[in-house]
Amino acid sequence: MPQGDVGFVGLGIMGRPMVRNLLKAGYSLTVYDIVGSAVEEMVTEGAAAASSAREVAENAPVVITMVPDSPHSEAAILGEGGVLEGASAGSVVIDMSSIAPGSSQKIAAACEAQGVGFLDAPVSGGEPGAIAGTLAIMVGGKQDVFDAHYELLGHMGTSIVLCGDYGAGNTTKLANQIIVAVNIEAVGEALTLARKAGLDPNVVFDAIKGGLAGSTVLNAKGPMMIAGDFQPGFRINLHQKDLRNALLTGQELGVPLPVTGLVQQMIGSLVNDGKGDLDHSAIANFIEDMANTKISGQ
Repeated sequence: MPQGDVGFVGLGIMGRPMVRNLLKAGYSLTVYDIVGSAVEEMVTEGAAAASSAREVAENAPVVITMVPDSPHSEAAILGEGGVLEGASAGSVVIDMSSIAPGSSQKIAAACEAQGVGFLDAPVSGGEPGAIAGTLAIMVGGKQDVFDAHYELLGHMGTSIVLCGDYGAGNTTKLANQIIVAVNIEAVGEALTLARKAGLDPNVVFDAIKGGLAGSTVLNAKGPMMIAGDFQPGFRINLHQKDLRNALLTGQELGVPLPVTGLVQQMIGSLVNDGKGDLDHSAIANFIEDMANTKISGQ
């Protein structure tokens, strides 16, 4: 049974499966992306097309945005032809992009000035989580707006937590991305060491995954490193952006993030080597190259 009208702006690697899950749940979707083929793909699956973010907001009282970074969110919501040009008082914008907390607060203030509700609600779980509808959703905003849209978010994620006021969702996401990046780098070091010592990384993986070193990161990314399969679920380029936002936020707050900075330098090297579109498990490539070995043995 239809549950209401929702707009969706941003149909990339995450946005498309999120739209599919909302369609399956019975929502009527109006969608927009600057890439026309992405819009056409969603139309074939039951969504309605819009020619701009403004048109999306004119057709739906709740608009979700899922774009790459702060400038894209600000353009999609605040810019010419953006969501706020089409939104009415009482509408709600849920920005699920991973952006700088300060940008979320800027967008929230502009929304409030027009009587539009706002949540910043970045996610973790990558493409597999978006497809399965099992994303972790970290939310910043007002309790009443969060409560009113909890069910909607529940069709895209299984962990949905209000972390605080505007920007808190993205601050929490930055904390998440620090932990993920540093863990991936550590797994890369460990498995490279094991391979260089003549051990089978599969055996090492099996031996350690049930102990204190076990983690979701190890379970998800270790097998990719062992197989040498770096097809993207979450691209290095995007993790570079998240760590940049973390470092800038740390600078603003006076919080040193030394290990985050080190991993960011590794990621920068990989991007310069043309590996930015690989999965972030390829952070291990930096260690492999220094050790002149491959975890996969290939």
